[in-house]
Amino acid sequence: MRLLRRVFGFGTILAALFAAELLFASDTILIHGHIYTGNPRVPWAQGLAITGTKIDAVGTDEEILTRTQAKTEVIDLHGRTVIPGISDSHTHMLFGGLALHGLNLSTPEASVTQDNPDLLVEKIKAYAASHSKDKILFGRADFSTVPPAAPTHELLDRAVADRPLVIHNTSEHALWVNARALALAGITDQAVADPEEERNIVRDASGRPSGLLLEAGMEVMERAVFTQMTREEKLESLRNASQYLNRYGITSVVNATGNLAEIELYAALRERGQLTVRTRNSFGAVAVNHHLTPAFLADLEKARTQYHDDWVSANLVKFFSDGGSGMIPPLTYQASDFKKLVLELDRRGYQIMTHSLRGDTAHMVLDAYEELEKINGPRDRRLRMEHADVVATEDLPRFAKLAVVVSMQPTFCCGDNGANFDPQDKTPTDRWQSLERSGARLAFGSDWPCTWPPDPFVSIQEAVTRQVWRSAVTNGLAGAVLDGAGQGGAVAVSLAYVPEERISVEQAVRGYTLGSAYARFSEDKLGSLEIGKEADLAVLSQDIFSAPAGSIGKTKVLLTMVDGKVVFREGN
Repeated sequence: MRLLRRVFGFGTILAALFAAELLFASDTILIHGHIYTGNPRVPWAQGLAITGTKIDAVGTDEEILTRTQAKTEVIDLHGRTVIPGISDSHTHMLFGGLALHGLNLSTPEASVTQDNPDLLVEKIKAYAASHSKDKILFGRADFSTVPPAAPTHELLDRAVADRPLVIHNTSEHALWVNARALALAGITDQAVADPEEERNIVRDASGRPSGLLLEAGMEVMERAVFTQMTREEKLESLRNASQYLNRYGITSVVNATGNLAEIELYAALRERGQLTVRTRNSFGAVAVNHHLTPAFLADLEKARTQYHDDWVSANLVKFFSDGGSGMIPPLTYQASDFKKLVLELDRRGYQIMTHSLRGDTAHMVLDAYEELEKINGPRDRRLRMEHADVVATEDLPRFAKLAVVVSMQPTFCCGDNGANFDPQDKTPTDRWQSLERSGARLAFGSDWPCTWPPDPFVSIQEAVTRQVWRSAVTNGLAGAVLDGAGQGGAVAVSLAYVPEERISVEQAVRGYTLGSAYARFSEDKLGSLEIGKEADLAVLSQDIFSAPAGSIGKTKVLLTMVDGKVVFREGN
């Protein structure tokens, strides 16, 4: 009997040890790494462990190896640097998906513009021939947005006469289309019904459409395009966009334009298990003013009610205080109208984000945001200003005071005058360090496909160096031009633009991780590699924290993990 008790007791001990082993075992462990956690208390680690979708341990190799069992996947990092997954704070995935499928004439390698018409026609013809089944052809290019320097449909008609051709300006604030595209959209010699749209359809002296559509005028064309696309075509485009973003370590995004129909597409991809970036989605169209119609408010409420997790969430409204075309971005709102709209939407509990390029519109937006707190009372709003390229010195402290998140794109910097539209105005642009010192929260993004590619490491290099670039190819173009070759650093010079506004690598990484996670109300789950947070991370080809500043942009992502699953692996 005593022997039986001893055997039973020994068995109990073995069972307890086995249970303890299972209790502390993880599904996946990463070891032998140089892991930047983003946790200020413990910023570095050698390894981490993942169970399910979450991180359950961070520490030394010895600590992490104790969590292995037979089925544990072990990823040996071989000393590679790991950072939290990149949270791109400002993208347009639907436009990005179209651009991925289309012809890109503005890349880090070269830009082909209207100033080289024969080459442009040749490139488009070749693309059209290789995409003979496409009902509509898409492209992306640098071109002037200021008549009479702007191109017309006749040049595109030379390239493609039998199908609609839609060329997106790199700024995404203008479209250049051929005659067949104008016909598809119903743009004729007669004015379109919406006066806001009509004002932005460029016409010749006889009232004939030129083929250039600016700002709100683009909506006429985009409605026609998306009507022609099947649901499966849209889903395929967004699936490709999602996977493309993963190549750059991007694991979550905020989409800065959209509507209920687009949000429903992300939900459909999630249901199919094909959405590989987490999306927070706004309601808004480029430089189109909001009108609080019953239908719009119903769509907002439906989206907020149905979509509110970290994979597909809504409750966000995007405003444009100015545009992005022409020599100076056009105003879109009167201050009183803007304030009335944001007050009402804030009262209903929506998060507000506002595009502002000009200094005067940034001031207007801050004034309206200040009124929200006074009139609607205090709450955790996380109001956002997108771009904030030009901010007057006296407005800098207001971001921290009003708890306004500044969502910025470092790749938009740095020409000789940053991106200031008034050569007489000496206010510097992209005031990252000043905003940091003022206590403002920075969230970084790409504005993809305005930035091509949406490479966060090129962006981090720009934030750290503020290196000036020039491009002879696009110097002669009038209006907002985001030259792909310049953004890729292909034509950088030895000068730095306002070097005192540089920030450190760690500050830039924080803008792309915890800062952006905070801006999307997800800092409790995303943005750092800590116990209990989602296992979203990127393994890098080099240590960006010790690499020469001028080589950070050459960093490649070797592996991207979202939700504890590998969604991208270099070479696969």
